[in-house]
Amino acid sequence: MSSYLPVAVLDTEVFPVSYAVGRRRWQAALAELSCSKKHVPYRCAGAGPEGEDLFTDTAWLGPEDASKVVVLIGGTHGIEGFAGTAVEIDHLRLIAAGHIRMPSDTAVLMIHALTPWGYAWLRRCDADGVDLNRNMVDFSKPLPRNPGYESLRSALFLTDASQRQAAFAGWERQYGRESLESAISAGQYVDASGPFYGGQAPSHGRRVIEDLIDKYSLQQRDLAVIDLHTGLGSYGYGEIICDHEPDSSGTRVACRWYGGSVTLPALGTSSSVPKLGLLDYAWHAVMNERSCYITLEFGTFKTDQLFEVLLLDHQLWARQDNLQARSEHSKHMLHHFCPDDRAWKEMVLFRARQVFTQALQGISAS
Repeated sequence: MSSYLPVAVLDTEVFPVSYAVGRRRWQAALAELSCSKKHVPYRCAGAGPEGEDLFTDTAWLGPEDASKVVVLIGGTHGIEGFAGTAVEIDHLRLIAAGHIRMPSDTAVLMIHALTPWGYAWLRRCDADGVDLNRNMVDFSKPLPRNPGYESLRSALFLTDASQRQAAFAGWERQYGRESLESAISAGQYVDASGPFYGGQAPSHGRRVIEDLIDKYSLQQRDLAVIDLHTGLGSYGYGEIICDHEPDSSGTRVACRWYGGSVTLPALGTSSSVPKLGLLDYAWHAVMNERSCYITLEFGTFKTDQLFEVLLLDHQLWARQDNLQARSEHSKHMLHHFCPDDRAWKEMVLFRARQVFTQALQGISAS
């Protein structure tokens, strides 16, 4: 495998206009590959806004007995799947054109639209309001509590934005910024209509991941997992967030493969605060000392804007008979999580190529 970053045109047309279009284009790009491949779709309950069926699509590229696997995940948070689709199509094209050559004994597992309902309806969560990235907890035991969320809950649902922001500012003055962000976004299991809700049972996306781990015996392989996200951090920058414990083999592997750009919420070096029930944890549980999981988070606008656009989304969906208001707000959701800005899209594609190449290089040398 070449050690150089793939040189090819950054075609921002790979960003789709909808889930349905994104799925068709992803399938078409997969069909162009001449390498060994296996496509496994997972049907999701419910339908899209046009009545379309919803699927998480997965593709195994390369030898089924490969001991090393790079896993690329898009759409963990539904609406963030627009960027996930674009990155995956871009990489399928690069592989098809020979710009990316797979090392020997290495496969790629692509997971497209892990939360397809949210992707189709322009929401982060699934049809039950569940945030997949807070869903990885043991539901047979008492669920984690977030006392900060419970204290702030009434403020979160204030319809007057200035009152809501004043309540947040008061909390921040008293407890600090990290405490505020944790109270709102670390995860909660008591309020299905609220943001960052972890649910009461395994979600569709969690079941897909658990089945894939079992189907491909991923616990027996070296893994480089890249989970694509948008909406948090500096505009256009792809932050490598590592939620492995600081003094762990996973963190050491991440720093060796990706260098000094790796950030750790546990050490306060990330735009993200520590969170409950992350998808990461399902993968951590099956990883060996030569593997790691990272979130590749492409920033857009300020965290306060993220909270505002999400809170209004949840307020609107908590009420009935307001389809027009929901539809209008969905445009703001899309603007936050996938800005219609060619420069932003180019930065996403370039950085994703860089990180994917680093993962291939790193895992092939492990």
